[in-house]
Amino acid sequence: MNKTKQMEQNAKTVNKYLNSKLKGNPKKLYDAAGHLIVNGGKRLRPYMVIRSCQILKGKVSNAMPAASAVEMVHNFSLVHDDIMDNDEMRHGVPTVHKKFGMPIAILAGDVLFSKAFQIIVDSKLSPIATTQLVSRLAKACVDICEGQLLDVKMAEEQKIPSQAEYITMIGKKTAALFDVSCAMGAICATNKAKDITNLSSFGRNLGIAFQITDDLIGVMGDPKITKKPVGNDLREGKKSLPILMAIKLAKGNDKKIILKAFGNSKISRKDLTKAVNAIRSLGIEENVRSQALKYAEKAEKSLGNYSGSAKTELISLLDFVVKRSV
Repeated sequence: MNKTKQMEQNAKTVNKYLNSKLKGNPKKLYDAAGHLIVNGGKRLRPYMVIRSCQILKGKVSNAMPAASAVEMVHNFSLVHDDIMDNDEMRHGVPTVHKKFGMPIAILAGDVLFSKAFQIIVDSKLSPIATTQLVSRLAKACVDICEGQLLDVKMAEEQKIPSQAEYITMIGKKTAALFDVSCAMGAICATNKAKDITNLSSFGRNLGIAFQITDDLIGVMGDPKITKKPVGNDLREGKKSLPILMAIKLAKGNDKKIILKAFGNSKISRKDLTKAVNAIRSLGIEENVRSQALKYAEKAEKSLGNYSGSAKTELISLLDFVVKRSV
């Protein structure tokens, strides 16, 4: 079974569990909370929770509450992210605040956040495992909020951040949830600190590789796949790794073309395409993919002492993430 099929099968199981937990009154509130869940998503993070449990010989049924909790937190962050960015579309459908209005969207995000912890507490795991899961997930939520503000500050400031600052930001905003997904999966199977640390490290490095690749797609991605205009992140002035590298490496006319497009919402499609081509000519894609690969290799090392099909599937996830097509 290929990676996409495995993830689709996993997503169906997780969706069924999620839908059973997102019911209640007022119905409109729960419809809003489940809106993005119903309308797409690969369930990548729950997949990581479940496989991280299985690599340590744990049962899928033990991991399901944690897997669903992680997906709820992910969707909570998307709902609030869309509000902050005033985005109108996600997964090809209207965002929650556009479809249901701002007050309900804020409450829907809060419901998702709260339900995530409720699901863990109501699970049948030991009190020690439950406490660890709640503690880990709470810390990840704090990291996500800190990372989001770092991202906002980077966007507001004139200066171009360093690569280290960018990695710190995505380490919190994106990788924290990958990290906690794998750590929580491990906790559902074992109480051995070394195993939990190894899986946590795998998740963190995978998360950084994922975001670096995602940012590459945000600049050079095919609009048919991304459902966003070519060069979207460049036009929006997003200070992502490929854009930081391009601004640093470009010279002469290429630099002028790129800076003209950077953060210019009124740029013509022709000039934006010129800027994207200028970035391509600098070899940015190879450069960025090599950075993502470094983190993928670190992730793979974390699983060096394990074996079995769950390990194979987690390792193949690295390829799936890093080699995604632009």
